[in-house]
Amino acid sequence: MTPSGSKLRRTLGVRDAVVVGLGSMVGAGVFSALGPAAGAAGSGLLLGLAVAAVVAYCNATSSARLAALYPASGGTYVYGRERLGVFWGYLAGWAFVVGKTASCAAMALTVGVYVWPGQAHVVAVAAVVALTAVNYGGIQKSAWLTRAIVAVVLAVLASVVVVCLASGMSDAGRLGIGLSSGGGGVLQAAGLLFFAFAGYARIATLGEEVRDPARTIPRAIPLALGIALAVYVCVAVAVLSVLGPGTLGQAEAPLADAVRAAGVPGLAPVVRVGAAVAALGSLLALILGVSRTTLAMARDGHLPRALAAVHPRFQVPHRAELAVGAVVAVAAATVDVRGAIGFSSFGVLAYYAIANASAWTLSPAPSARVVPAVGLLGCATLAFALPVVSVVVGAGVLVVGVAAYAVRRRVGLRTHGAGRH
Repeated sequence: MTPSGSKLRRTLGVRDAVVVGLGSMVGAGVFSALGPAAGAAGSGLLLGLAVAAVVAYCNATSSARLAALYPASGGTYVYGRERLGVFWGYLAGWAFVVGKTASCAAMALTVGVYVWPGQAHVVAVAAVVALTAVNYGGIQKSAWLTRAIVAVVLAVLASVVVVCLASGMSDAGRLGIGLSSGGGGVLQAAGLLFFAFAGYARIATLGEEVRDPARTIPRAIPLALGIALAVYVCVAVAVLSVLGPGTLGQAEAPLADAVRAAGVPGLAPVVRVGAAVAALGSLLALILGVSRTTLAMARDGHLPRALAAVHPRFQVPHRAELAVGAVVAVAAATVDVRGAIGFSSFGVLAYYAIANASAWTLSPAPSARVVPAVGLLGCATLAFALPVVSVVVGAGVLVVGVAAYAVRRRVGLRTHGAGRH
């Protein structure tokens, strides 16, 4: 049970929840995942995007059903605990916190790469500090800032799409929906692009701060996912038609390169600003999600209980936010963007595999189990289709989490046993 004094305030409606989800998704994928995904899939990039969208839809549907039943902070950490048992909830929470911490670092570094490439790590750390301060001030301040960020980003992306498709350099032949890199390349691209779609989870992890969650969350999640998918498809088609999969796969700043290739180099600085703003939006929402899952795990003793404190004035998990901000700042100062994306994708896919397994238990009807079954299989397939380094490191981190759980459980049993004598 959550102590009444440590509950969060319900202030987010459907529109705010959709905006938070969009703030997470539209920035992560368009500006940082398209390049690595194109490098993996070649002419199969759009197929990879379609596969990622199907898996994301299954995960979103499962998450929405579960969130309506368990509208508390923590998302799949709570669902796994309630439907599958304490261990599976813990594993989901561990995968989310570790994987999304890597996502935060990737987004912070994306800000740095676009704003000041020569000092990307310094800019990344500064961005983390600034947004942690915004989140500390309350969920409504975060929602207002996210709304402004999403409006700017969508305007910039619309400009990119129009410029690219209207230029004489656009060639539908470059879209090349095929398997030049084989099925494995398409699946690897889908795994990398899944990193972009995973932002809708932020709506579920903020369940304790959503008004009328049983109605709001199931509406907000598919809305945010549908809008993000439409944006991804438009941008991917526009950029591919100008650069082609080969050039796109090598591009450090693909959208800026695309508008230059389209003959409008003056738009490139605007795109860079839009990319930095989009990454800031993703980072803002990511820190929100990780801190809320940290709060839920701290309440149950899986993380230090001091992190479960809620600020009496701002009604936010202030200690969890500060701790997450500190860890992300260190990661942003030391990791690289592409490595962080792959590692993050593995952790988040493990998290959603547990979400789908949890949703499987909601109804024995075969028709109700199709979506979670497809989602579970899709998550497992995409996780192990990622680059080998991402799989090895991601699996290793999960093993460390399992070992920590086992040690904590053994110490707890010994303590209780000693207390009985």
